[in-house]
Amino acid sequence: MFKNGIFALTAFVIVNSSPLFAQQVLKLWPAGAPGKVDVSGKEADINRPTDRLVGGRKIIKLTNVTSPEIHVFLPPKEKRNGSAMVICPGGGFNLLAWDLEGTEVAKWLNGLGVTGIVVKYRTPTRAQPKKWLMPVQDTQRAISLVREHAPKWNLNRNRIGVLGFSAGGMTAALSALSEKREYATCDEIDNQSYIPNIVVLIYPAYLVNREGTTLKEIVRVTPKSPRMFLVHAFDDPVTMQSSLKMMSALKRAGVASELHPYDAGGHGYGLRSDKSLPIAGWPKRCEEWLRHIQWIPDE
Repeated sequence: MFKNGIFALTAFVIVNSSPLFAQQVLKLWPAGAPGKVDVSGKEADINRPTDRLVGGRKIIKLTNVTSPEIHVFLPPKEKRNGSAMVICPGGGFNLLAWDLEGTEVAKWLNGLGVTGIVVKYRTPTRAQPKKWLMPVQDTQRAISLVREHAPKWNLNRNRIGVLGFSAGGMTAALSALSEKREYATCDEIDNQSYIPNIVVLIYPAYLVNREGTTLKEIVRVTPKSPRMFLVHAFDDPVTMQSSLKMMSALKRAGVASELHPYDAGGHGYGLRSDKSLPIAGWPKRCEEWLRHIQWIPDE
């Protein structure tokens, strides 16, 4: 619906002319999230008519999120395979590219029989000393919440992954690699592990130092880290070094992972990349990887 010319997000979005509904929307912190995010207004889509189109379409740019949630997209019962992916949209820690890197990704995963859970994490946090902290808290909580609901949603607790784009890629990576929860446990939900079984990073941001020569100190890869699938373009203005250094660290740690570097593609394309570019095939490569690790059945 529209209020004062601003789109107020509902629990569904129109994708490819058909509505994609979240079967469930759950608050992450019923008693209130840890910390406080500074906002200048109500939660809203701040996309403007003059903003750049991606794939010929506008993007829902959601900001001023103070009450984080998960939006659960279940595949048809006959297609569900027990795997799930917690999805972290990007947006530079200023906003969430809600459809481009969230609900559209959930729809793609549903087509593979995978349950998609989009995290509406708190934003904006870019001005905070640790801009990643609240998004990581929300994502760790989301992973535990998904495991808590796994029996109800017919999920395998050992097949819960996390997928992130850009700033959401940093969020996904740190959520998986943190040696501890980034918040004090608050209820029985936190008895469930926050560590995903796999990680998918699509043009991840902010993982390396300013020079791009090494991973930031907070990005700690060990032999116990989850295996990863990474995608990045050579011409991405958000340095490809985030993916290259991550893959190098995974190799040193002996964590079997897969990296797909492409010569062109830019940044922020989600599933809408130019079909004339090889990078448009990244979803197919990811699907092949998921089949290889037996997260989805062979065709």
